[in-house]
Amino acid sequence: MAFYDPVVERLQAFKMLTPAELKKLAGAKLSDLVLQEIGRSRTRVAELEKRFPSAGPKELAQHLIEGKKALASMAGGVSGVFGLISVPADMAFMTWLQIILLVDVATLYKVNLKSERARGELLDLLGYANGLGPLRRSSPKVLGSLTAKLLAKGGLPTLGRAMPLVAAPITAYLNNQHIQAVGDQAVRFYEGFDKAHAKARGSREKKTG
Repeated sequence: MAFYDPVVERLQAFKMLTPAELKKLAGAKLSDLVLQEIGRSRTRVAELEKRFPSAGPKELAQHLIEGKKALASMAGGVSGVFGLISVPADMAFMTWLQIILLVDVATLYKVNLKSERARGELLDLLGYANGLGPLRRSSPKVLGSLTAKLLAKGGLPTLGRAMPLVAAPITAYLNNQHIQAVGDQAVRFYEGFDKAHAKARGSREKKTG
């Protein structure tokens, strides 16, 4: 298993802000992005569990959220410098970052994301967290179309992006707050999933006991 290094993760995330990488992201299928991230997510979660062996899922989830908030703040600082011109790029990066966070939280709660149903639930959660409703109904298939839809609806706070230079800290703050909100919603969802799973398992054990 590869060792998880948060510094390396930040460098890799920073590379995603280049025009060439953002273009690739825009054309990527949402479901494919989820599948591609499963292995890396397992590494991140396993490393956290080793570092905090007595921590429960909620505490570990917050550590995952904090890591993504650091990346979101970094992106906000970069995009804030360029003002409104960079909003679509910033939003594409932020949407991608949300997907990674949701994969991490789902992995933490032992969700099998190789299941089409589980991936659909995760993407619906992404849609709800951004005010779009279930994505299986609103049907953006790739990250670029989802970003365009978010921009059209005013999704992801855009207040700070209108003021270049001065707004960099504001944009970073807004990105940070949004990631926390998405993470909180994911924890609430998967906490319920986890409890339902435990209840079903207990019921099966009683029947076979």
